[in-house]
Amino acid sequence: MSKLNNNNILNAASHFGIEGDIIHIERFGSGHINDTYHVKTTVKSYLFQRINNQIFADVVGLMRNTKVVLDHLKQKLAHLGQQQVEKSTLTLISTRDGALYHQDEVDNFWRMFILLEGTKSYDIVETEAQAYAGGQAFGEFQKQLSDLDPSKLVEILPNFHNIDFRLGNLRNAIKDNAAGRVKEVQHILDYIMEREERMRTILLMGNKGDLPLRITHNDTKFNNVLLDEHDRVQCVIDLDTVMPGYVAYDFGDAIRTIINSAAEDEPDIEKIRLNIPLFRAYAQGYMSQARGFLTEKEVTSLFHGVFLLPFMQAVRFLTDFLNGDTYYKIHYPTHNLVRTKAQLKLVREMELHQDELASILQESVNV
Repeated sequence: MSKLNNNNILNAASHFGIEGDIIHIERFGSGHINDTYHVKTTVKSYLFQRINNQIFADVVGLMRNTKVVLDHLKQKLAHLGQQQVEKSTLTLISTRDGALYHQDEVDNFWRMFILLEGTKSYDIVETEAQAYAGGQAFGEFQKQLSDLDPSKLVEILPNFHNIDFRLGNLRNAIKDNAAGRVKEVQHILDYIMEREERMRTILLMGNKGDLPLRITHNDTKFNNVLLDEHDRVQCVIDLDTVMPGYVAYDFGDAIRTIINSAAEDEPDIEKIRLNIPLFRAYAQGYMSQARGFLTEKEVTSLFHGVFLLPFMQAVRFLTDFLNGDTYYKIHYPTHNLVRTKAQLKLVREMELHQDELASILQESVNV
């Protein structure tokens, strides 16, 4: 993607149906995929993004997905009044020609939303109240979309949470051994392959028709929830990966990001422990919104998702390590290997506490 200057950004922004005159543009947020800017006019503020079409190649499908989801959410909340609807959901701003995005002369793709001012987000969950709010947010998000036909959305990132696909990529990396690293990680590969069948549980349940295909977020890290000044849920954001999936994927990925007491790339794996109170709080918050629409087998699948998502992330890190670090950004030669070990240590900790985790999850259903 080409480098940008203020003239590029200003010119692109001028194609959208904004109110007032632009008086200020600055970088915004901590995202690593799209380029995001705060566009301030004499009337209001907007969130302006250049879509990373190297990752999201189907920009047309992406923006159609976004519109379908936002239209459905707004319809669900319409009884609250327009002001509350605009606070609780993202609002797309079309181009002056009525399009959902603008493609400039060098094939940059741009989109715009109203900026939800007065909100905040956290990269790391610090309190049980925050964890509960995160669970509420994603549980409510799934509930609101539970009656939207998944076939109306395209699969933006095919096989994103398909463990067979991820393990297949790992086996190809082992066979190719592009970086000559297979021998040094054989013990890790053995650990992964020993757990392969268990980690296919959700996929097999889905293939048998035991789990309904629903519309899921697929990137349920805590900073994709906007909170108000009182740390109450206001809006779920970053809808790029919203597509058909199983609810356990969202639940498992959220738990993966909040239950770990250490960083995702902590080199000292002895520091990796489970924050059980945050697990309990998230599960309770999630179930407070989701228990009404989940099937019994979906509830069962949540527990499997808790193990699957860190396992799958470890598989992805290790695949990249064996391929010579071609996908994830690294800061030192063994960075992906360190990430792999950290995720697998998290899996191991969960295995050691699986009875306790299962009990807490069941309690959250019955509250």
